[in-house]
Amino acid sequence: MTPAAPEPADGARASLEALRSEIAKAVVGQDPAVTGLVVALLCRGHVLLEGVPGVAKTLLVRALAASLELDTKRVQFTPDLMPSDVTGSLVYDARTAEFSFQPGPVFTNLLLADEINRTPPKTQASLLEAMEERQVTVDGTPRLLPDPFLVAATQNPVEYEGTYPL
Repeated sequence: MTPAAPEPADGARASLEALRSEIAKAVVGQDPAVTGLVVALLCRGHVLLEGVPGVAKTLLVRALAASLELDTKRVQFTPDLMPSDVTGSLVYDARTAEFSFQPGPVFTNLLLADEINRTPPKTQASLLEAMEERQVTVDGTPRLLPDPFLVAATQNPVEYEGTYPL
């Protein structure tokens, strides 16, 4: 009698456990957050990680990106950050007398939106189209984002000084 072929779910389970083990090398005690990040990635969703400074929110997202070898970019959200700093903008080239699009950090597989509640609502809103439609519109032209695309935003509790509500 030959052994039964492994079920596809067994392979997925093994892959998930390998991913958890890899992330656990960098982050300890955040199993629910790890599960949430992986589920969001698989379901084409996004994640908001909230916690006081020092609980490994940023490290967790970086460990996930490194474990999956995803292209990743980080944006530190600050009060002076503009929407075009996230989405990209048109830049004038004096040599050709034309404008060319310079993509912003949102053009990645995993965007770490660090301390998203430290930037004004207008800049926070610049991510809405990206998260909902997986594209950004700059100067009237829609531009597709890579697949997979996940926004992992971190925030400190709203009681902290210098934060804006989401």
